[in-house]
Amino acid sequence: MDDLLSEKEQIEAIRSWWQDNGKMIVAGLILGIGALVVWNQWKQGKIDAAEGASAAFQTMGEAVDAGRLDAAEAAAAELYDKYGSSSYAVQGRLAMARLYMAQGRDADAENSLRDLLALDGYDELKDIARLRLGKILLYQGKPQEVIDMLLGQANAVYASRYAELRGDAYVALDSPTQAADSYQLALQESPEAQTIDRVLVQMKINDLAQASPPAPVETEVTE
Repeated sequence: MDDLLSEKEQIEAIRSWWQDNGKMIVAGLILGIGALVVWNQWKQGKIDAAEGASAAFQTMGEAVDAGRLDAAEAAAAELYDKYGSSSYAVQGRLAMARLYMAQGRDADAENSLRDLLALDGYDELKDIARLRLGKILLYQGKPQEVIDMLLGQANAVYASRYAELRGDAYVALDSPTQAADSYQLALQESPEAQTIDRVLVQMKINDLAQASPPAPVETEVTE
């Protein structure tokens, strides 16, 4: 009898506890399941976006390789519009700049690279963009803009390539001393790094030396 009462008491205690806490547990389960569904949807959305960006980039890349400017621009527009913050869009701007230069449209190439530099993040790709933009600016006869753009850029990986580019800009500005200093700085990188053509840079230094007029020799005037 006591065992039966004890069992009934346990059942009543469970019922009472469930009445007090059951709704909270059910609500918690619903919230947990809802959060899991949202997470899975978000994750799937990221996967779908990545696949979409990849497909758009591939379409654009094929058009770039084939030199089909209209098709490349259409694919690039879709890539920038739908996936503008993705790494595919950043790389797409680099590819479009290359195609524009091949088509003789240096202003469009410049704009593509400047748009890339205006984005947040992607520092490694931005270093590449600066180098390419610098060459375009030199082609356009804007060496001072190259100097200004590279001011304060201190990425050690690109230091020698930036130094060589500054040297080219100083040559265009008819500043041989600054140009030689920049080329010498470029040569200070470890030979193992091989980010520059050391032979070519040395040839640039030699050309500067040959182009510079010899210093006047002072002669003592005797009466």
